[in-house]
Order: sequence, then C-alpha cells, then structure tokens
Amino acid sequence: MNRFLCLLLSIAFFGQSHAQHQLASPQIIHYSTTEYKAGMQNWDVAQDHQGIMYFGNNEGLLTFNGRFWSTYPLANHTAVRALEIDAQNRIYVGGLGEIGYFFPNANGVLTYHSLMPLLNSKDRNFSDVWHICIRGEEVFFQSLRQIMRLYQGKLTVYKPTHSWSFLGMANQQLYAQDREKGLFRYERGTWVLQSSEEPLQTFGITSLRAYGQDTLLLTTLERGLFILHGQKMERKATALDAIFHSDRIYCSAQVGEETFAFGTTSAGVYLMNRAGKALQKYTSAEGLQNSNVRAIWLDRNQNLWLALDDGIDFIAINSPIQYLYPSGNKHTTGYALYKQGRTLYAGTSNGLFRATLEGSTQDLSRAQGAFTEIPAAKGQVWRLGELRGKLYMGHENGLFQIEQDQVKPVYHFPGTWLWIPFSGTDYLVGTYDGLRHLRYENGSLNGIQDLKGLKESLRFVYADSVRRTIWASHPSRGVFRMQWSPGDTELQKIRLYTQQDGLPSSLYNYVYSVKSRLVVSTERGIYEFNEAQNRFVPSSLFKPILGNLAVQYLKEDAQGNIWFVSHKRLGVIDFQPRNGQKFRIVYFPELTDKLVGGFECLYPVDPQNIFVGSHKGFIHINYEQYRTQVSKPLILLSEIKASGDSVVFGGYFVQQGKVKATQDSQQRLQLAAGMNSLHFAYASPLEYETNTTEYSYRLRGETEEWSAWSTKSEKDYTNLPWGAYTFQVKARNNQGNESAILSYQLYIEPAWYESYWSYLVYALLAAGLVYYLFHWQKRKHRLEQKQLTYLHQLELDRAEKELVRLQNEQLEADVDFKNRELAAMTMQLVQRGEVLVKVKEVVSTLAKKQDTKDSAVSFRQVLRLIRDVESKDADWGQFTLHFNTVHDDFFHLLKDRYPELTPNDLKLCAYLKMNLSSKEIARLMNVTVKAIEIGRYRLRKKLLLSTEVNLYEFLVDLAKESK
Repeated sequence: MNRFLCLLLSIAFFGQSHAQHQLASPQIIHYSTTEYKAGMQNWDVAQDHQGIMYFGNNEGLLTFNGRFWSTYPLANHTAVRALEIDAQNRIYVGGLGEIGYFFPNANGVLTYHSLMPLLNSKDRNFSDVWHICIRGEEVFFQSLRQIMRLYQGKLTVYKPTHSWSFLGMANQQLYAQDREKGLFRYERGTWVLQSSEEPLQTFGITSLRAYGQDTLLLTTLERGLFILHGQKMERKATALDAIFHSDRIYCSAQVGEETFAFGTTSAGVYLMNRAGKALQKYTSAEGLQNSNVRAIWLDRNQNLWLALDDGIDFIAINSPIQYLYPSGNKHTTGYALYKQGRTLYAGTSNGLFRATLEGSTQDLSRAQGAFTEIPAAKGQVWRLGELRGKLYMGHENGLFQIEQDQVKPVYHFPGTWLWIPFSGTDYLVGTYDGLRHLRYENGSLNGIQDLKGLKESLRFVYADSVRRTIWASHPSRGVFRMQWSPGDTELQKIRLYTQQDGLPSSLYNYVYSVKSRLVVSTERGIYEFNEAQNRFVPSSLFKPILGNLAVQYLKEDAQGNIWFVSHKRLGVIDFQPRNGQKFRIVYFPELTDKLVGGFECLYPVDPQNIFVGSHKGFIHINYEQYRTQVSKPLILLSEIKASGDSVVFGGYFVQQGKVKATQDSQQRLQLAAGMNSLHFAYASPLEYETNTTEYSYRLRGETEEWSAWSTKSEKDYTNLPWGAYTFQVKARNNQGNESAILSYQLYIEPAWYESYWSYLVYALLAAGLVYYLFHWQKRKHRLEQKQLTYLHQLELDRAEKELVRLQNEQLEADVDFKNRELAAMTMQLVQRGEVLVKVKEVVSTLAKKQDTKDSAVSFRQVLRLIRDVESKDADWGQFTLHFNTVHDDFFHLLKDRYPELTPNDLKLCAYLKMNLSSKEIARLMNVTVKAIEIGRYRLRKKLLLSTEVNLYEFLVDLAKESK
C-alpha cells in the first residue's frame, strides 16, 4: 500500500514538474535503415578523434563520416552489441561468441582482427558481449559468463559467482556487477567487492556515472536511480521516477557538469539536472523515430547521438539554432512573437500562445516553460508589440489588447497588419483597407478613424512626422507618398512612385525604417529617396554592401546589425565583426526555405535571442553563440576507387600502428597502369548539423587551379596519364571558415609500353631504324645510281644500237647501192660482151666479104682490138674491188679455206654468188658455156661439196661468215 502511494505521489510530482520542460527543441535528424543500409537495431555508439561515428549494428560495425555510411561485418556475422575505441583508434567490438577489433590495413580499409584464437577452447562459448571498457592498455569484454581482459596480447578470463550483468567505468575506475554478490571494483588483476547492498544483488545496473568524489550515480533497469558513496547505496529521488520505473532506463550519458541524459526502453530520452529536475524530453511525440534507446553518445560538439531499436537519431542539443512549436505540433506557421517580462507571446496562423519563462538562463530557448493557448485569440495573428507599456495584437479580426489570457478589442475589423508612432500620442495603423488613425488618451487607444484617400492593403508603412509625410508600399503597385497631419481625416498629395521614378520595378518594393532613414528593398538592391531629385536612387549605405541583391525583408536590431531576407535566405550585416573589418555578412543556410515567404517575421531580443517566424512555429537563433563558432571544419578523404569498384584507399591513414589525420610522405600510393580512372569521395565530419559544407579540390599533376566551391563531395577523373599526382581537398562552412588542406599522393605507373625499359627499347629500335634507314637510303641511293648508270648504259647501248642500226642501214644502203652498182657493172660487162660479140661477128662477116688486102688488114686490126678489150683484166679488178666492198673479204676467206682455188675459180665463185647464169658467166669470162659447166664441176670438187649441197647457197652462207 505504501509503495503504491509513493508511486502515485511520484506520478503527481512528475506531472507538475514535467509540464515545465525546455521551451525550445533542437533539430532532430533521422537516419533510417534505408539510408544507412544495415540492420534495424543499433546497440552501441562511439566517436573517434577524427569525428567519425561508429555504431554497433545487427549486421556488424556501422560507420558514418558525416556524408557516407559503411558496414563491416564480424567474422561470424553476428550483431555488434558493444564497442569501444582506444588511443590508437583500434575499434574493439563484441558480438555473439566473438570478440576482436577493427583496424585499417595498409590501404586504409577497416579490417577485422579476431581475438578468439587467444582464448582457450573451453572459454570460447560465452554468448553475447554487452559491454567493453578500456583503461590504459587494458581492454575488458563483459558477457554474462565471463569478463575477458586483453593486455599485451594475452586474454585473461574472470568467471562470476552467478553471472556478470554489467561492466562500466567512472573516474578511471572499473566496476562490474555480479547479480549474487554485488558490485566489484577491479584492482591490480583481481575483482574486489565494492558494495553488497541489497539493491545491487537484486536490480540490474544499466549504467554508472561519476557523481562527485568517491560517488557514483547508478541507473537500474526497473528501479530508477541510486547513489553509491563508498559502500553505501541510497535511492536517488527524481521527478522522473514514475517514468523510470515504468519505461526503464537502459543507458545514460553526462551532458555538461550538471546535466544527465537517460535513455529508456519505451519513452525516449530525458534530460535531468543533478537536483533531479526534468529539463527536457525527446520521445516519438517530440520527433524521435523510435522511443527504445539502446545507447547515447555525447559527441565532440556536445550533441547527442542515439542508437535506437529501429534507426539512429541525432539531436543537436548544443546547436545555436533551436525550434519552438507553440501549438504543440509542427504545422502552425509563426507570424509574430513578443517578450513581455518573463512571458513570451507567440502569434501564429492558428491563434495566440503564451509561455512563462523559468530559470535564469540568458538563452531563452534553454529556459523552462510551456506554451498555452489563449482561447479568445483564435485566428490569424499578424503582429505583436507594445504601446505605452501595454501589449497589442494585430489580428485578422482587428486590433486587440492582451493582458495575460485576456483579449480586449480595440476595434473589430478590418484586419490589422501593423502600427507605428507618428507624433506624440498619435499612431498610424496599416490595415487590409488602408490607414487608420489612433490616439492614446486616458490610458487607452481611442479617437479611431479611417483615413480617406487611399484604399489599399498597407502592410509596409513609414512615417516622417517632421515633414508630415507617410510612405507606404504595395508589393504589386509601387511606393505611395502622402501628406497627413493629426486631425486630418483624409490623406493629402498622394503620389505613386514606380520604375519611372527610379525604382527598378513597380513590383516587390517594401518600405522599411533602417538606421533612422527610409529605405525601400527591391528586386535590385536597397533604394533611398532623393528629395532634391524627387526620385529613388540606390542607397549609399547598402549599395557597397549588398550591391544589386534582391531583398524582401529588413530588420535592425539593438546592436545596429541589419537582418535581411533574400531569395528565402536569412542573413545579417554584422557591423560589429571581431576580425577588424567594418562589417561582415553572415548567412544562415540552416534556415533556407524555412521562412514564411512574403510574411517574414524577425524579432531580435538581444544577441542571444533572435526569433524568426517559420512554416512550422518559430526558430530561435543564439547569434552570440553562432557568430563565435569560428573553428575550422574538418576534412576527411573517405575513399578512393580506381577503374571501377576497386577500393585502393579506405579512408584511414596509418603510421606506426596509429591512425593519423594525414598521409605520411613515404606512403605514396602506387597504382598499376590500367588503374588510371579514379573516384575520390570526401566528407566533413559533423557536417550533419548544418549540411551546408562546401568543398573545393584540385589534382596537382593535372592542374594547379582549385575548383569552384560546391556541396558535391565526390570527384571522378578518367584516363589519367601515368605520373605523380597529389589530390587536394578542403572544406568551407557557412561562415567562410576553411579547413586545412588534405593531400593524398599517388603515382600511376606507366604501361609496359611507357616504362623506362620500353623507352630504352624504343630508343634502340629508333637508333636501329635510323641506322637501317640510313643504310637503306644509302643502298637505295646506290641502287638508284646503279639504276641510273644502268639506264644511262641502256641509253648508251640504245644510242649505240641506234648508231649501229643507222650504220647498218647506211651500210646496207651502201651495200645495196654497191650491189646495184655491181649488178649494173655486171650487166654493163655482160651487155658490153654481148655488144662486142655482135660487133665481132659483124666485123668478121664484113671481113670475109671484103677481098682486098687492105680491108682485110683493117678488119683484122679491129678484131684484134676487140679481143684485147675482152681479154683485159681491168674490168675484173674493178669488179673485184666492188665485190669485196660489198662482201667483206669474200675472196680472202675462200683463199684461206681453199688455197688451191685459182683466180678463175674465184671469179666463177663471185659470179655464182651473184646468182648469174652460166651463159652470163661465160660471156663475162669470155669462154663457152660448157667451159663454165666444167668449171662449176671442178669448183665443187675443190670446195669439197657433195652433190646434195647447192653451190649458190654454200657461197651465200660463206659470204655471211665473211661479214
């Protein structure tokens, strides 16, 4: 009964205190199984010195470097239940019947090394490893059946009395729970009993934290918190006991000196201070994707990582940007916000909410409080602000005064956009239907009247009471200028200024008061009015700062900084930079596309509290914290692949057995010639907080120029020629801070046909080719000379033959002529002989007829002369000369071969050679035909010719031989 009553009182206490949690909520980023592509359940989480996150997952070790996820299985492919990282960056892991560690190999790829061979076979069946602790060079693995201690390459096994249910470390001291004996402390190789208090033998410890000198804060699975001081144990009463009893604490983490985070099995995470007061909760209702929290890790930026039963969540609890959801859900748009004393009012698209702020924190997002709705203010709220110390609300239904939860109408309708002071007690109000005049009298607003002359929805108004001038803008028409004095019921001298009057356009012009002057934000920068020219000109203040940047919203804070919105981006012109400059522009990329376009709202309370209206509630910026985050971002080389999916570098630099941040100069990567297409992946750890990191890279050896900044975190190079390269990459955050340059050296070997030996062979071949070409050319020249000589000789021979031919032709002509001459001579001789014969016959006849002596004597003298002519050899000599000329020593050849031939025989041969008949020969030789026949017969004998041989043909052949 008493126990039940205590539980009811605890629940009642929690109900009162838990309602007051932290006013704002941090950003929660979800990583689901579809994103990290591994098992659903995550059991443990840790971070190394480079900022890489590690998770014990159902499918092995899961890593995340801010951009890329990777999974590494255990040897037996069981779940990683526990992990811990030592100073050398060895990642010790434990699973079902498996212990070991991951460490990068020579190529920087995480590789698993099992420690099971160090165990005796009887100690290898130890089920799941639930906790791992590292103390100095000692590594402890805890399972239910045994604790294993790794030291100097040896494993020592410690058995429990019943079972080891917990292992943890605090204040550099190691503790383990035996469910029968209590809590033990490790001392010099043995386990010494620390406390045997009854709760330690009954309730399982799930975590322990240092809680002061010799004091521990213990969490149990079913009974909440306990304090252990020395050997004495007592319950720690908190506002969350009811939750801790029903939803059970599974893990914890210390967040700062005074705050602890507790993860439960079904109620998410709770933040609590040392006094036991609940500060904040994160459950499925607040945005967690799963409320069963297996492990919590506070990263180096003091933000939380949750290993969940289904997925992984990141909670940016230390971010300078927090989120307020006045209506309790994220679907109400924020339009106006105002702080009055310790009460914060929030005007939304669904009404007005208020929260009472508790605590003394200067950062209001860290204050305790909860928004409650003011029922009478339902509807669209446009504006909140004070007049004469009283809070007023511009609403779609009119203007209202707010007092706590009370809503008092000043007037109903039309809808009210804003109000501004004019002079003294006179105020101007911009409404859906023009301007209204209000006067503050007797502690309230009265004297309400509509000002005639301009019936436009006026949301942007500026008043110059000295000149009695009012400026107002309409987003689609231009800028109005008008005259008005209190007491007038109508606006005077209304004029519309458009692009003809210096404005870039008639559209998207917004009137604001900045630095005590009228400015108009436009599509092309900020403009001011030049009274002398009666037209708008670019602002002398903003032109050098913003140039022609399109600006939709301007707001000046108390420090003189100018906040602005351009293309849905929020920025600030900080006129108080800490780097010696006159100003600097800071953008907030985390808020891009989250603002209410066209209805932007920014409420600067002080540098630590800048409130911005959003599509989902409000956003709180601690600008003081934001602007002092000047640390340089980190940069990691995640992976290098060559020619496809061949991983040649896995993301870790190893030097002398330790993981380093940079590559050693002696560790240049050597790649074969075919691996000349490279894929580089890089990331900036912790960039998940903003996701606005930009990168620039270059590949030295190919170019010295840096690439343009880009959010892309991968780069490909294809078909690189052989040689030495250095890939360099750097990161830049949204404040312009650049990381150190990360370099990676590699060398692509030449192909076999590009090696030095190949070039030597090429040189030898080239020399041989030159030698061959030289000799070939020489031989060719020689052959050409020979050919020319040959052709010349041929030409000479041809000429000679031509000459011979011509000579032969001439000779033949001469021979022919001489033959003709010889023939003619022969014919003459024959004819003369015939004539002489006939003359002789005539003379003889006449002589016979003449009887006188004198006549006889005369005739005898004539006959004697004829015989003398016939017998003379002169004609024969002449004939012989011509015959030899024609027949080249024919007679000499005959004489040489046949010396017995007589002159008459030679004559007969010549006449036969000329193919003369016997009769003709007889006349030439002055003999009878018979004598010629007899001569022919004798000649055959002398020439040794048979009867079958033709004498003429024989002589012709002989004549040919003589030539």
